[in-house]
Amino acid sequence: MHCTHAGRAERGAALIVSLIMLTLITMMLASAFTLATTNSKSVINTQIRNEGIAAANAAIEQVVSSPFTDAPTAESINIDINNDGVIDYTVSFAPPKCVSATTITPASLPISSLSLGSSFASTSTSYYQTVWDLDATVTDSASGASVHLHQGIRKLLTQAQYTAACK
Repeated sequence: MHCTHAGRAERGAALIVSLIMLTLITMMLASAFTLATTNSKSVINTQIRNEGIAAANAAIEQVVSSPFTDAPTAESINIDINNDGVIDYTVSFAPPKCVSATTITPASLPISSLSLGSSFASTSTSYYQTVWDLDATVTDSASGASVHLHQGIRKLLTQAQYTAACK
């Protein structure tokens, strides 16, 4: 009779040990799932940020290739980053700011400027190498996430353009 009592106690201990092991395994799986979900969110956020920066760069190229120094104003540019016909990002620019300017005489005009056409003919007395700040906020239309960035660019201006845009 003593032997059956010890067998029952051992069966109870095995049940308790197996329940503890089952609880530990469940906790490990739950923490692994949480970690995987967190990593997935981190990757998605990084992808959205990188796409936002790419959208900003595409919009900056559009602004830089336009005559933005003629009348610097705020503007918004819609970007379809994956070319599916749906606007993915909206890039909002504050009015471009002329941050600094350096006078360049016609004799020191960069050779690359000689092919810029009649606005850079040597009849003007001086030119200005200007530095502009483009302040952009990119908004993802799907998630509402946003990225804010500044881009500095240099632009060669004539005396008349400098007077109109930078003073």
